[in-house]
Amino acid sequence: MATVTGDDLDTLDVQQLREALRATRAELAFKQAVIDKLTHENAVLKRLKFAAKSEAYTPEQKSLLDETLDTDLAAVAAEIGALQPVANQRVEDKRQPKRQPLPAHLPRREIRHEPQNTICGCGQAMQRIGEDIAEKLDYQPGVFTVQRHIRGKWVCTCCEKLVQVPVAPHVIDKGLPTCGLLAQVLVAKYLDHLPLYRQEAIFERAGHALARSTLAQWVGECGVQLQPLVDALAQELLRQPVLHADETPVAMLKPGHGKTHRAYLWSYCTTQFNPMKAVVFDFADSRGGQHVRSFLGLPGTPEKPGWQGQLVTDDFSGYKACFELGVTEVGCMAHARRKFHELWANHQSQVAEQALKFFGELYDVERDVADVDIATRLEARRRRSRPGANALHQWLRQQRQKIPDGSATARAIDYSLNRCVALTRFLDDGDLPIDNNWVENQIRPIALGRSNWLFAGSLRAGKRAATVMSLLHSARINGHEPYAYMCDVLERLPLQPASRIDELLPHRWGPKLRTNRGE
Repeated sequence: MATVTGDDLDTLDVQQLREALRATRAELAFKQAVIDKLTHENAVLKRLKFAAKSEAYTPEQKSLLDETLDTDLAAVAAEIGALQPVANQRVEDKRQPKRQPLPAHLPRREIRHEPQNTICGCGQAMQRIGEDIAEKLDYQPGVFTVQRHIRGKWVCTCCEKLVQVPVAPHVIDKGLPTCGLLAQVLVAKYLDHLPLYRQEAIFERAGHALARSTLAQWVGECGVQLQPLVDALAQELLRQPVLHADETPVAMLKPGHGKTHRAYLWSYCTTQFNPMKAVVFDFADSRGGQHVRSFLGLPGTPEKPGWQGQLVTDDFSGYKACFELGVTEVGCMAHARRKFHELWANHQSQVAEQALKFFGELYDVERDVADVDIATRLEARRRRSRPGANALHQWLRQQRQKIPDGSATARAIDYSLNRCVALTRFLDDGDLPIDNNWVENQIRPIALGRSNWLFAGSLRAGKRAATVMSLLHSARINGHEPYAYMCDVLERLPLQPASRIDELLPHRWGPKLRTNRGE
């Protein structure tokens, strides 16, 4: 039943009131269950934070663990705050420590907010009786500044009416940082691979000491606010008929064990031929196939069917169950070629050398048709690539009869022969790529930051990293400057209606002209 307001109560009969009461009780019970779950997680994280002091971590691991726990705590607190009634939130606010004033030596830029009309409804001119000033810390690479938001107070002496421009919503309510500073922290951490303890040192050199615990709180709250945007991006991704998928290992710290655990970052993206350029990362604590099935919504239900498109992957077994549930497998020719390249590079195999010539002919065609339309690409593949693929398949079958089982050459040939149907599917569909290299190129920059992604036991930190990286890397492949994109999104997000959240997705985003109202 829809939510009932106070004005509706008088129009309902007894039965409708009972249904409304049951619905309200169910909603409250659900919210309380979520609050209890998050409160428990909050308590666990606090215990981990203090228990971690006795762990045998290196100084760098200890710093990464501390900042991740602080970030997780801030994210949980933000989620609890969104579920709690406003009255409870005010009680929590009173217990917050008092913020220290920003350093007087930092340059300041005043941004004035005045009412558009200072004529009262009675016709009298209003008088300015004072102002409220809020200072926010801004950052441009290497330079801190302070924005002074001055909101004048205007009063009509006749009507005793007070007018003042309201405080603009911010991604962090009553927060100290501007959207520019928040974007800098997120881009530095998740795109430039700078953990927060290193950013802390950089900021100190720039003229202002920001504790990493403060930076961690900002990252945690931003992660919560950005999640709906990534959910919308994933929904649009799953409307595409062809997707790439791949996974890469990431180390995850496990408090209480003093060692790391192998987790995985799964990557899903559109093809290079698709006008929609997007990549979505999904963090999981294992390489199990259930994670990819969960992302694709498989097996699905009649009300909400799972994704049934064509999936470009390597031969990892975790994807196999998807192909039994309606997904079409598209093989990666680069993986097949790579096995022969290793034979040639390591052993100068003549069989591998000849196989590479066949693969080279297929890739020559792909380079020629990379930027043409679908119909032209398909015609070129059928005319030029199909004969070459058939010749390669026949030659591999002949060579296999000559090579003993168990050898490296036999394994390379078997890989191509056993996956022949999936590997050659691209020959009959101009939308399909020849290999999975596109998604591997999206993952490659992530490998540079692996040493900085050491997560604190739970999946929360990994999920948050996947959220921010999905937006930053999608912005990058759409040709946007990631910092400019993130700064603008953080500024517009608090005022963006949920029904229009897709306007902020990287493939639809366009920079908005800034006004003098600042952040």
